[in-house]
Amino acid sequence: MRERPGVGLGLALLSALTFATSGTFARPLITGDWSAEAVVVARVGIAALVLAVPALLALRGRWDVLRRNGGTVVVFGLLGVALAQACFFNAVRYLPVGVALLLEYLGIVLVVGWMWLVHGQRPRALTVAGSVTALCGLVFVLDLTGASRLDPVGVLWGLGAGVGLAGYFVIAGRVDDRLPSVVMASGGMAVGALALLLLGAVRVLPLRAGGADVSFAGHRMSWLVPIAGLSLIAAVVAYLTGIAGARLLGARLSSFVGLTEVMFAVLIAWLVLGELPTAVQLVGGALIVAGVTLVRVDELRATPEPERAGQPAEPALATER
Repeated sequence: MRERPGVGLGLALLSALTFATSGTFARPLITGDWSAEAVVVARVGIAALVLAVPALLALRGRWDVLRRNGGTVVVFGLLGVALAQACFFNAVRYLPVGVALLLEYLGIVLVVGWMWLVHGQRPRALTVAGSVTALCGLVFVLDLTGASRLDPVGVLWGLGAGVGLAGYFVIAGRVDDRLPSVVMASGGMAVGALALLLLGAVRVLPLRAGGADVSFAGHRMSWLVPIAGLSLIAAVVAYLTGIAGARLLGARLSSFVGLTEVMFAVLIAWLVLGELPTAVQLVGGALIVAGVTLVRVDELRATPEPERAGQPAEPALATER
């Protein structure tokens, strides 16, 4: 499986690139007539239906594995899908796409604190250094002394997305290796979409979906264009290429390649939406990415990647959002 590292690297980069388009596709919808929650429902609902076919094929003869992990899939869908994505898309209403994604990525630092406080796993020196570096980067990203202040509402939504992403990491780290990744992805997205639909039905969350044209990349077009991009490019293609790339590269290398999502998100938002963080925020973003990388290096040094006979370990879902 590892004899084609070039193909695996290409697939992993394509996955990071397509995941990075989600904020750019969502922006014209949520600044128009759509609520962020409705955008999430459309994205993950359509993607769950498309991925249902490969998920069913992967489950042939292994339905007992799904039954044993049903609760995990449900919690994964509520935290890692519904909460993380709803908060992220709400953050995009108030913040540049790249800044919102950087705030979400602080969820990795929250995982360090969770494992220390709840499970007694005291972080090692490199993890502490990475966490401190990322938090210093957060100060620069917020640019509290700069002329252009970030909207505090958007910052809170971005940090909420970080909490959802932290739950994503924790749950993905506990999933049964025998549960196929595509089943976890499809099932989690189906649960997330259903949960948001139920909360919208009882009017706890706003679910507004407009039918008017939207402004995207400087042009007026049907709302179907960004919806198709969100569900097919930023979800289906992103998940499938991420899974395929991780199977060729292994979870370790693919998780590092996944960090390029931040760079791609900033670049795409600049090219399509004309958004570019300030120089100070770019410095902060570099510090956050560096801190996250240090945490990942320390984690992977302490936890060797398992190998199965003739098959790499199940890819890390934490790199496939």
